[in-house]
Amino acid sequence: MSETVVLKVKMSCQGCVGAVNRVLSKMEGVESFDINLEQQKVTVKGNVKPESVLQTVSKTGKVTSLWEANEAKPENVSKPNDPLAKTEPVSKPNDPVAKPEPVSKPNDPKAMAESGSKSTDAVAAA
Repeated sequence: MSETVVLKVKMSCQGCVGAVNRVLSKMEGVESFDINLEQQKVTVKGNVKPESVLQTVSKTGKVTSLWEANEAKPENVSKPNDPLAKTEPVSKPNDPVAKPEPVSKPNDPKAMAESGSKSTDAVAAA
């Protein structure tokens, strides 16, 4: 009976992918497998048991666990009308970061005096 086993494997480079590839290639009962470095996901198909695949991939020294069903969904995506979905405002009313700083005009004499620069009008008159 063919089964699909999905694992979450902590991989950081192509060397990690090669190590997982090597142990799965030697594993009995494996018909095919896919290693996704970006998603940290390994999918194995064949006449295999999830615990056997987990144990075999763990031999690489990589942190390995069974892929949970809720991990298959993209992160931070909420369904419309989901009462459990948390939404936060983009900026809080008293957030100092959200307040825009005043911008001085290029020929504003007050701003020029504060920065120690001469206005272009004063330079032209000199």
